[in-house]
Amino acid sequence: MPWAKYISVVLASMVKFVAGPLAGLALSLSWWETAICTVVGMMLSVVIFVFLGSAIQQLMARYRKTQPRLFSKRSRLAVRVWKKSGMTGIALLTPLLFTPIGGTLIAVSFKVPRLTVIAQMLLWGTIWGVIMSFGLFQFRSLV
Repeated sequence: MPWAKYISVVLASMVKFVAGPLAGLALSLSWWETAICTVVGMMLSVVIFVFLGSAIQQLMARYRKTQPRLFSKRSRLAVRVWKKSGMTGIALLTPLLFTPIGGTLIAVSFKVPRLTVIAQMLLWGTIWGVIMSFGLFQFRSLV
């Protein structure tokens, strides 16, 4: 088994979800191997940041030299999505817009229960992982 290839896809998708399918394509994995590794990578970062998210936010606040802007484009988008569709909307858009780390920190900042965050992220991460991996492998001649 090509463990190094799997680990590369997992690590890529921990930081940026879209990087997982691209890495899987570049490393010549099958679409389903890529989808599984992409979801595993996303969920690793989700679990890590669900349990360490508050501590990381406090640590960042302690060492930050200036106060962060109260309203940025990203924070306005997160609040708009939260008001319209709650945790489902955040989880739905995390693979596309927020990144696994960003989406998880947004959910933690809105004080969503941990199990809800993990379940929603797993559901939408799996859906988007399959769609992106399968779609990318079907249209790889265009990429």
